[in-house]
Amino acid sequence: MIEVSSASDIGRVRTSNEDSCGVFVHSVYVVADGLGGHAAGEVASRIVVAAVHDMANAGEPIDTASLKSAVLRANQQVLDAAAGNSSYEGMGSTATVLHIDEAAQMAHYAHVGDSRLYLLRDGEFRQISRDHSYVEELVARGELSEAEAQHHPRKNYLLRAVGIEERLHVDGDSFPVEAGDRFLLATDGLTNMVEDAELCTLLGGVPADAAHQMVKRALDAGGTDNVTAIVVACDPS
Repeated sequence: MIEVSSASDIGRVRTSNEDSCGVFVHSVYVVADGLGGHAAGEVASRIVVAAVHDMANAGEPIDTASLKSAVLRANQQVLDAAAGNSSYEGMGSTATVLHIDEAAQMAHYAHVGDSRLYLLRDGEFRQISRDHSYVEELVARGELSEAEAQHHPRKNYLLRAVGIEERLHVDGDSFPVEAGDRFLLATDGLTNMVEDAELCTLLGGVPADAAHQMVKRALDAGGTDNVTAIVVACDPS
């Protein structure tokens, strides 16, 4: 049995919510964080979510390849929209997509940007996706510690995102799901404001309330960005 909760909030500083998210049929979930400011970012993130929605409802088998294809279609759609409207120039979005195949007990995901996919299993909370950011590259090369990365002035500078270039590489993978697994899809408005230890605790709580509690904690911490969370609990029937 899968239980899901989702929540999104404009935050306490921004004047518009450029985050978008979706919970769709066949256990497909997506979060997208728009880039480009005001209406443009919101447009881009909605394009991502719409592309994932269309894929989920197409009646075709869903796996990592189909999730990646949906993100690539969104990439082209964002580029086309920006080319046709000067006010959309430079817009883009992150994309983190998850599908749980209950019959096969498999998880499939696709990802680009710095929104994140986490897994809580047997008390271990770990990030599945990898941030496509400047500071993450510095960390990977050993030039910056994780602690230093949290406060780096270019922390939000992305090296890869939907709508930035035509030749987009989308990360993705598949792995077995175990009973009791909890997944979190989140934009950086949550992960920048709430520590991993607290996210782990909340993710292990009541699934129906977990996403709302996470967003509330981010707002209580200052809510300096839009904040979005989807919690997916794969509990025994």
